[in-house]
Amino acid sequence: MTSRSDARIPGEESLLTVAAIQLAAVVGDKEGNNQRALDGLHRAADDGVQLMVLPELGNTGYVFNTRQEALAEAEPAYGGPTTTMWLEVARERGVYICGGLAENDGGRLYNSAVLVGPDGYIGRYRKVHLWDEEKLFFEPGDLGLNVFDLPFGRVAMMICYDGWHPEVARILKLKGADLILDPTCWVLVPDIVTPDNPVSAYVHLATAHVNNLFIVCADQCGQQRGCTFLGRSCIAGPSGFVSGPASEVDPEIVAAEINVAAARYHHWTPLADPFADRRVDLFDAMLGYREPAAASLAQARVTSVDRDALSEVVQ
Repeated sequence: MTSRSDARIPGEESLLTVAAIQLAAVVGDKEGNNQRALDGLHRAADDGVQLMVLPELGNTGYVFNTRQEALAEAEPAYGGPTTTMWLEVARERGVYICGGLAENDGGRLYNSAVLVGPDGYIGRYRKVHLWDEEKLFFEPGDLGLNVFDLPFGRVAMMICYDGWHPEVARILKLKGADLILDPTCWVLVPDIVTPDNPVSAYVHLATAHVNNLFIVCADQCGQQRGCTFLGRSCIAGPSGFVSGPASEVDPEIVAAEINVAAARYHHWTPLADPFADRRVDLFDAMLGYREPAAASLAQARVTSVDRDALSEVVQ
């Protein structure tokens, strides 16, 4: 009998346990929000999760009244209290963490996500498509759409409303992404997104399917200043939901083991390969995407929390 070590075992090329950590944030309580996130990160790590995603603007809350309020809660992408805490957990537990925060870059506010790992800061993403009143507080993202090479595969970030612009996930896939990390604040929209019709989760299920990749969506839950969040955090892959959707109202950790390498198998049948079958004679292969001038700033240039070194990064 052939031993396990001598056999080729398909489907185990890059196994990774991922989680969406659904939380209820409170505007004006960043310390409490970060403590709740810290508790969730440690619970997930205790359960063997290796990569964790926290919600959009999960450290500050989502619904601001004034720009001054948003500025008071915002912090640098690297070296602020929130990402320093994430980095300490990543190093202590040997995990990867992606989460959303209000980024202050020289007085300009961005709805951002930051990715950290056991070896330090990896990169950041600034939300390209601002939803509704976000336009009153944040600048549109200027770092483009980027993919980061990690030991288990190629990882990208997007945020919430980016998912309703299918070009984003498709461009990330064309740039090589196996896995998209998606901090979200899915909200109820009358007659469109409702507790009985959680279309936001279905949109991202479809996105994962048509792009043959994995998406981890971590939503806020509960209410803030009259805004009700959908919840329903989920993990989706090429064949549909892998885990979730979560509940509508309660904090929850949605986790699953995935084979990241499955995103590289594109043939659905011997004759059906959605990427080989693209009619690039009819449209631009990259859908007209152009790298912005600041794209290189998405990649972290230091990995340490050393404040002196960070002065080179937060420029």
